[in-house]
Amino acid sequence: MRYAVTDTWLGQPMQFNQLKRREFIILIGSATAAWPHNVLAQQAARLPTIGFLGQSTRSAASEWVAAFVQRLRELGWIENRNVAIVYRWAEGSDELFADIATEFVRDKVDVIITSGTSQVLAAKRATSVIPIVFATAGDPVGNNLVASLARPGGNATGLSNQTSDIAGKKLELLREVVHGLGRVAIMGNVGNPAVVLEMGEVQAAATTLGVEVHRLEIRHAQDLIPAFEALKGRSEALYVCSDALINTNRIRINILAVAARLPTMYGSRDYVEAGGLMSYGVSYPDRFRRAADYVDKILRGVPAPTR
Repeated sequence: MRYAVTDTWLGQPMQFNQLKRREFIILIGSATAAWPHNVLAQQAARLPTIGFLGQSTRSAASEWVAAFVQRLRELGWIENRNVAIVYRWAEGSDELFADIATEFVRDKVDVIITSGTSQVLAAKRATSVIPIVFATAGDPVGNNLVASLARPGGNATGLSNQTSDIAGKKLELLREVVHGLGRVAIMGNVGNPAVVLEMGEVQAAATTLGVEVHRLEIRHAQDLIPAFEALKGRSEALYVCSDALINTNRIRINILAVAARLPTMYGSRDYVEAGGLMSYGVSYPDRFRRAADYVDKILRGVPAPTR
């Protein structure tokens, strides 16, 4: 847990008349230009291929990617040498999750790596054959990602962040920082079942603590400004339920929160580094390192458990 306020030609001499010599040079020059690209394409086609379904953008997830690739290297998998990684970025869009998953299935990648409940569900809808590894997911059993943590079954496995289990703790920490906290807003993407579950847990914890709750339900980036406008004067702090949509727009959310003078609570330090006040939760780079271990086992044909 963290709490914090990416030829030579050999042989005999050859003689040509001037015309034939020019034709020979043109022929050899063209073949030489094409050869490296053709060979590299053929080599890439023979490499085990990982489909990386990124929930946000490459820049936002750069630290996660670096951790994943570095751990693969430690395990003996060198990108573009003995393994290929195809990166696709969904920018928080549910539609793109499905499109990218379908692309990976069509291209017959050997394993799909992703993070987040909605992304895993999109990948599972696209294939029941290609192994899916998730670096993080909220309540994998409750959201039907796996049958159980001990025996996941199916083609998906990975790591649970159990955000709903620590929702109450995060609210308590927020109340310690914001003395006399009586009203809190909860922002989350209600298109994500894990987020809906977390929002419910926060609301239940708030009731126990005697804190009034205002829910900000969003589904798209364009919902952010109206949500903050509706919040004016109705809350003293903002609890943000992290997911792909929120992660993609985290800087924008922090700017709006600062303008509204709302201290924020998030689920990982990535959001604090982007301008949020505080976070409590898992380390995403660490989760991607651990997910690389699962991918390694799959590429080597060894079953990997869910944790």
